[in-house]
Amino acid sequence: MALSWKLVVDSVNAPVLADFWAAALEYEVEDPTALIEQLLAGGQLPQAAVVEHNGRKNFRGLAAVRHPEDPFDATSGIGQGRRILFQDVPEPKTVKNRLHIDVHGAPGGLEQLASRLEELGATRVREVDQGPAGHWWVMRDPEGNEFCAT
Repeated sequence: MALSWKLVVDSVNAPVLADFWAAALEYEVEDPTALIEQLLAGGQLPQAAVVEHNGRKNFRGLAAVRHPEDPFDATSGIGQGRRILFQDVPEPKTVKNRLHIDVHGAPGGLEQLASRLEELGATRVREVDQGPAGHWWVMRDPEGNEFCAT
């Protein structure tokens, strides 16, 4: 039986980075508001562990995005399929990623894809054209994490 998984990305501002990746991938930002309100009402979560972002309650230092077609738990908002969790860490990013996301656009639409990602806050690093082996842009998200637009 295959195991389930999620990709976890260290961040400086998890809700803002989740907003970027949700827009970049056309995913949905998870909304744990109902779960957080339940935990607060039951005294199981201190108010200091909660932040508000775009009108939603989030666990401080955490935010996630999920594929819009995958199942999710209605109470917690947690996706049960393709999911990326962003977690705040105290140290800044210092070296190249050893793992990265490739964002695929429509065939022949690399320039449009890279431009759309720039409008969302990404920056282009370098273009790589290996002919029939592939053509892509190495880019950085708003916190400097490398990814490829292809």
